[in-house]
Amino acid sequence: MRNTMTASEKKLWFEFLRAHHVRWLRQKPLGNYIVNFYCSERQIVLEVDGDSHYTDDAQEYDAQRTAFLQVYGLQIIRFTNNEVLHCFEAVCERIENACRR
Repeated sequence: MRNTMTASEKKLWFEFLRAHHVRWLRQKPLGNYIVNFYCSERQIVLEVDGDSHYTDDAQEYDAQRTAFLQVYGLQIIRFTNNEVLHCFEAVCERIENACRR
């Protein structure tokens, strides 16, 4: 579990999720995994992926992790650091849409 958030995680947390109309948790343990952000009310996991997620090994790990979480009915939404930092409104809109379902 990381105590220090990346710049993109900080932006998403402090500028959107922390005061969102549904409750979000940071660094939530789920099974053997720790997800970046979790909303139990809507069963949504948000992952913000940096460069380390784009190696073959990391992609395989992320696929296994996603499959594990989906077994429990969780919706996993992934964003890149770049999306959060440079397309913030679109990221927030996508989260809002997921929360409406």
